[in-house]
Formats: sequence, structure tokens, C-alpha cells
Amino acid sequence: MANSIRFFELNTGAKIPSVGLGTWQASPGVVGDAIAAAVKIGYRHIDCAQLYGNEKEIGTALKKLCEKGVVKREELFVTSKLWCTDHDPQDVPEALNRTLQNLQLDYVDLYLIHWPVRMKKGSVGVSPENFLPVDIPSTWKAMEALYDSGKARAIGVSNFSTKKLGNLLDLARVPPAVNQVECHPSWQQAKLREFCKSKGVHLSAYFPLGAPGRFKSDVLKNSTLILVAEKLGKSPAQVALRWGLQMGHSVLPKSTNEGRIRENLDVFDWSIPDDLFAKLFDIEQAKLLNASFFAHETLSPYKSVEELWDGEV
Repeated sequence: MANSIRFFELNTGAKIPSVGLGTWQASPGVVGDAIAAAVKIGYRHIDCAQLYGNEKEIGTALKKLCEKGVVKREELFVTSKLWCTDHDPQDVPEALNRTLQNLQLDYVDLYLIHWPVRMKKGSVGVSPENFLPVDIPSTWKAMEALYDSGKARAIGVSNFSTKKLGNLLDLARVPPAVNQVECHPSWQQAKLREFCKSKGVHLSAYFPLGAPGRFKSDVLKNSTLILVAEKLGKSPAQVALRWGLQMGHSVLPKSTNEGRIRENLDVFDWSIPDDLFAKLFDIEQAKLLNASFFAHETLSPYKSVEELWDGEV
């Protein structure tokens, strides 16, 4: 009998559902239906962010589902993220309050610093003249206050390298519960994963399928992944997701297609046997999102992509 791996335990004691619905680039007008379909199919983990511009519609969909008795609030795990323009300590609680208002919730289960990047308040888009010096310690103190208040049941980070996460852990009163990063069979994050494991920080994977809608990505076309999928009678997407669960991290596949939303949750009652699992470690590694738009020789605190990721690129 396969180990279903439906949850992982965070360092707060809370349980994070192992498969969540990603909502990045799920456009308003579509995302509400996707949320409704996903929750009815069995998803309980929804990954949101202020930046995505769709939290109001997600909030309306979640409220309807709760009112109809499809799901209770306490059964849901809702994540959101602090955008780069709100890193000033006094702006952090205001940003979360905005998100809570849009989502029509009293609390989020997880609130993340979206990037280790700070930009001028109110600035739109990513433009070098809007970059400001980063002060993660001050922003984190404000995040800790949100955790103390109960408005964020857990706090964490996203897109932090091993070095940046280590620096934060050295000074944090409340250690980050999660680091959400790009992770899939073609970018396995071996160094970061080991560090997170050693420090009790849960790794959560965005782009677990390689974001084929955004990148000319061959993650799901990898011949090794296809071979394993064929042997198991599963789709390459299902194998990529199940690989993540067996590696010990939660996965956040994004889809607005009901058939794929359903397929992406069918990863619990089977497993990848050891011999096939071992083959997936031989896949050539390539990062999809290097976020070069945050690097600038003179205006950004990160002169290069290498500095942003501390060489993990």
C-alpha cells in the first residue's frame, strides 16, 4: 500500500496539505471557477499572492463554498504573500489586512515574504529605479508580529537561497515555517532541500510541472520522466508531482482546467518504486525563473543573478 503523503507537518505543528492549487496567472473571471472546481474535487490548499491580482475573486469563491457547506474554513489552508513594495515594517500589517479583506478571511494559514527584494511603496512593475536597499531583519520582525497576532498562523519566505535563509534563521525569533521556491525534476534544489530539512523549514514547490504555460519548458517532455510515467501508467505531470511528495515537499500545480486539476490530485494511492525513483535523479538540471529583472549593476542590491540566488542558479 502506497504511503499517501497527504500532509506535511510544519515547525508550528500545523499540517500543510501536500498538494495545493497555484493561482499565479489564473486570470480574474476564470480563477473563481477553478477554485470552486478544485475544492469540490478535494483540494484544501490554495496558494495566493497580492501580486497575482485575483485575491478578491478567490475570496468570493471561498466564501460561497463555505456558505454552501462544501468546506469549512478550518479545513482550508490558504497562503498569501507580501509583495516587494510593502517591506517597510509599518506597511507589512497593512498589506496583510488588504489581503485578508480581499480573501474575506480573518487569518491566513501561511504568509510569505514573496522575494528578498524591496521596492518603493506604490511602485508598479519591476523597474530598476524603484529598487531600495533590502532590510529583511526589519521586515521579518513585522512578520513575526503578524504571527503573534494570529492573523498569520505561520510565516515564511519565498525565493530565498540557502545563504539568505540561513541569515534569516540566525536572527529570527520565530523561524520561517516554509521556503517556497521553484522545484521540479529538472530543478531539484538538492543543496537548499538538505539545508531546509536540517533546519526544520518545509520546502514548498512552485512550478512543479515546469510552468509550461509560461516558459518554453521541457520539464514534462523529459524522456526519463516519460519513461517512468509509461511504466506506471500515469501522466508525466502526475509523476513529477508524486516525485515531489516522495522527496518530502508540497507541490503547487497551477491549472484552471478542471480535467487537469483533477488529474493533478490523483497522486496519493500509488508511488514511484525505488528503481524508477532513482532514475529521476539523473535528469539534467536547468532553472526556469532566474528573475534577472531583479538584478542591476548599479540600482539593485543584487548586481547579478548569481548574487540574487547566491550562486544557486
